[in-house]
Amino acid sequence: MKIMAVCGSGLGSSFMMEMNIKKVLAKLGIEAEVNHTDLSSVTPNDADVFVMASDIAASSSIDPERIIVVKNIVGLNEFEEKLTAYFNR
Repeated sequence: MKIMAVCGSGLGSSFMMEMNIKKVLAKLGIEAEVNHTDLSSVTPNDADVFVMASDIAASSSIDPERIIVVKNIVGLNEFEEKLTAYFNR
């Protein structure tokens, strides 16, 4: 399983999301390769699932079924909620 954290232009916020995803996956006991990139560089072949902030998800070329949209990229609670829901579907 590959997960890609994606931000709008720079890499700072996607790196922060990557770290939060890794923390949550460790808590959930799920193994996955997690990386980060910016929206203009991401391709559908980069990962199995993509995590993006709500402001850029609509402008992505990635299939919406493969996107986890988060509103708060800082807090762990939403990441845990959304990743748990994704892996339990």
